[in-house]
Amino acid sequence: MSGSKSLGLFARYLTVWVLLSIVAGIVLGNAFPGLFHALGGMEVAHINLPVAVLIWAMILPMLLKIDYSALHEVWHHRRGIGVTLVINWLVKPFSMAALGFIFLRVLFADFLDPARINEYIAGLILLAAAPCTAMVFVWSRLVNGHPQFTLTQVALNDVIMVFAFAPIVGLLLGVASVIVPWDTLFLSVLLYIVIPVVIAYIGRKALLARNKLDDVLHLMDPVSMAALLVTVVLLFGFQGEQITRQPLVILLLAIPITVQVYFNSMLAYWVNRRLGVAHEVAGPSALIGASNFFELAVAAAIALFGFESGAALATVVGVLVEVPVMLSVVSIVNRTKGWYEAMPVRCP
Repeated sequence: MSGSKSLGLFARYLTVWVLLSIVAGIVLGNAFPGLFHALGGMEVAHINLPVAVLIWAMILPMLLKIDYSALHEVWHHRRGIGVTLVINWLVKPFSMAALGFIFLRVLFADFLDPARINEYIAGLILLAAAPCTAMVFVWSRLVNGHPQFTLTQVALNDVIMVFAFAPIVGLLLGVASVIVPWDTLFLSVLLYIVIPVVIAYIGRKALLARNKLDDVLHLMDPVSMAALLVTVVLLFGFQGEQITRQPLVILLLAIPITVQVYFNSMLAYWVNRRLGVAHEVAGPSALIGASNFFELAVAAAIALFGFESGAALATVVGVLVEVPVMLSVVSIVNRTKGWYEAMPVRCP
C-alpha cells in the first residue's frame, strides 16, 4: 500500500479493527438475522452483489498503486524474484492444502463439524492461492526493503494471478475432494482479478497524465478500509450463530494459517540467504512469499461456497491472523539482519 497516514493507521491497527468488526457482525447477525439473509439472497450467477461492490472498493485502490512498467526491472532482481515466485506459486498453495488436511482432517477432526471440514480446507486453499498485492508494501517498508524489487514482484504476481489462480485453485480443491464450480470460479477470476486489473491499469495512466493519482488514492483509501470492515461484519453476521456455539473453530482454523505463514516466510528467507541475495531484497521476498491476498480469497469463497460457508469463515480468520503474524515475521527479519549479512552477497 501507499504511505498515506490514514492507511498507515489502518494497517497498524488492522487486527483491532477486524476484531471489532467481528464482534459487531456476530451481535448484528444474532439481532437481525432476517436482514442478513436478505442481503445474502441478492445474487446474480452465484455472485453476491453487495459483496461484489465491497470487494471492488477494496481492490481497486490497491491495484491503482501498482506500476506495471516496473516489470522491466525483473532481471535486476532475478534471484530474489525467482525465490518469491517459487514460494508463491509452487510451495504456498500446496503446503496450505497439506497443512489443512493434516490439521483439520486428522489432528482436529474430532473438534470440527465433519460436514464443514472440506469447506474449511477450501477456504484455506483460496487464502493461500493468491499472493498479497497491497499489504506487502507496508511489510517491505518495515524491513527497509528495496522498493523497486517490491514493486516489480507485486506487478509480476498480479500478471501471473490472472492466469494461474483458477487452475491452481481448481486443482487443489479437486485434491481436497471439493466439487469445483468452474463457471463460478472463472467468473470470480474475471470479476475480481481481470476486470479490476484492466480498469486500474487504464485508470492509473489517465490519472497520472492529469497528475491526479495521489489525490484520488487519498480519497479512496478510507473507502477501501471501510469496505473491508463492512465485509467482515457481513461475513460474521452470517456466521454469528455458529460462532457463538463453536468459538473453538476460529482458533483451530488460525493454527494452520499461522504455521503456513512462518513456514513459507522462513523458507524464502533461508533460500535467499543461500543464494547470496541482499537483505533488502530477501526481507520483502520472505514477506511477499508468506502473505495472502485475503480480499480476493474472501470474494472467491463467497462466490464459490456462499456467505454462510465454512470456506468464507476460514478466509476471514486469515484476515484476523495475518497482521499480527506478519508483524512477528517483520521482527524476525529485522533482528536477524546481522546473521543474514554474515554470508557474502552475490547479487540482488
